[in-house]
Amino acid sequence: MSTLKQPATRPATPRFSSGPCAKNPNWTLNALSDAALGRSHRAPIGKNKLKLAIETTREVLGIPADYKIGIVPASDTGAMEMAMWSLLGARPVEMLAWESFGAGWITDVVKQLKLDAKVTTADYGQIVDLNAVDFNSDVVFTWNGTTSGVRVPNGDFIAANRAGLTLCDATSAAFAVDLPWDKLDATTFSWQKVLGGEAAHGILVLSPRAVERLENYTPAWPLPKIFRLTKAGKLNQGIFTGSTINTPSMLAVEDYLVALDWAKSVGGLKGMIARADANADVVEGFVRRHDWLEFLADDPALRSNTSVCLKFNDARIKDAAAFAKAVVKRLEVAGVAYDIGAYPDAPAGLRIWCGGTVETADLQALMPWLDWAFNAEINA
Repeated sequence: MSTLKQPATRPATPRFSSGPCAKNPNWTLNALSDAALGRSHRAPIGKNKLKLAIETTREVLGIPADYKIGIVPASDTGAMEMAMWSLLGARPVEMLAWESFGAGWITDVVKQLKLDAKVTTADYGQIVDLNAVDFNSDVVFTWNGTTSGVRVPNGDFIAANRAGLTLCDATSAAFAVDLPWDKLDATTFSWQKVLGGEAAHGILVLSPRAVERLENYTPAWPLPKIFRLTKAGKLNQGIFTGSTINTPSMLAVEDYLVALDWAKSVGGLKGMIARADANADVVEGFVRRHDWLEFLADDPALRSNTSVCLKFNDARIKDAAAFAKAVVKRLEVAGVAYDIGAYPDAPAGLRIWCGGTVETADLQALMPWLDWAFNAEINA
């Protein structure tokens, strides 16, 4: 084992996982004491809390009043599957992907729904030519690639007068990016990412154009109950006012409400974006000063401010995957960083969550430990 001296300062909270993500700094279990436990989610107390979660989401994210917001099962994955199975098939489809989750949506659309979709992909660290996308088609894409650290720079590439719908997986972007709602028709995310909420619940946001599609188009394939957004040809309004398709965890709902209140206390969406940007800047400064580490995303304009993905760059490293795994383990054993290894399908390296629930001081404290762990492994 290396005898290199460990840094003097340790992160107060070593939780830098990219999902489920760190709780907000003020979080305590006692904060959930008002949860509607042991009560039906259909009782007034349950429906009111679900409706409050929906409307507070609208308030914090600035979602237009005529957009529908629903709480759905199975996290962001469930929300995206619901959107794709319910909306696609009415017109041509273009699938965009530059990381594993986007690739997963391609598999579902092409192999499960068996649609003859146009597929456009890019390698990890890159992005597709957004200006070449045909918005006469329905377009499915991920705003922030959690496993690649690559995000869409803005919504300028999306046609305002598009004929097709945009289906956007925004799970690592919501609450860290100012999403252009006028360019998005079906948007999904989960509580467990930027707000550090509990897992298993997703949010589905529908534009009026998406609602129109739902009410005027019936997919050719059977829809499981858990995906059905309409009743008798009309939007099931209950889903978007607090009557969920299946039974939600009222403990998780309470946790989400606590997270939303905290987000409001730090300045709402602008405050959350500023916190994530400040965190990402800490990592950027460290990478700039150390030539053995670099971003997976080459272009600064495309780098995520939440899931920051890094790779090692040193000729002495013979097995990148083994080296990265050893560094991650060394940091975990030291108790200074948990769960920061790259996603299994991504290139070997580190993935450090920089979303707004992480304190900038903790990232500042972590950086010298990266230096320590790298040099300890190189000299092991």
